[in-house]
Amino acid sequence: MGKLPLLIASHTLIAAAGFAAGIYSLPILTAPAAPTTTEMAAALSQAHYTGEFRRSLAGSDFLHWGEGTVSVGPQFISLHGRVAPGPDYMLYLSPGFVETEAAFNKLKPEMVRVGQVKTFENFLVPVTGSIDPGDYTTVVIWCESFGEFITAAQYR
Repeated sequence: MGKLPLLIASHTLIAAAGFAAGIYSLPILTAPAAPTTTEMAAALSQAHYTGEFRRSLAGSDFLHWGEGTVSVGPQFISLHGRVAPGPDYMLYLSPGFVETEAAFNKLKPEMVRVGQVKTFENFLVPVTGSIDPGDYTTVVIWCESFGEFITAAQYR
């Protein structure tokens, strides 16, 4: 094998690794500041339900996970914990517990999208007046860009 194919292969591999690292790190670099302790306390005070994100879910892996306590109220859904960094995370409410991409896709027509998750350590996602969290049982974080299940927590 000549030098040219090796050079092309090595440069292609390095370019692919750099692209993957950029996709992973860009959301971390552009994430806004996490909610303040006061904002988190206000959200917790109005919460009606709580659940737990766990790393041990069937659809979670070393790149797609969440851990911590999720609090669900009529105005905010909050996380006191962490989720794996990534692009284009959306928070959904589901009428049933899901822990895999297949289960998410099956129930997605019955879910409601609440909003975007922009921080990876602690977050607050506002709940609009047209959404009643009491109509659902589970909080799900989904990566829209890549169709990846991140994590879920059943709160009732």
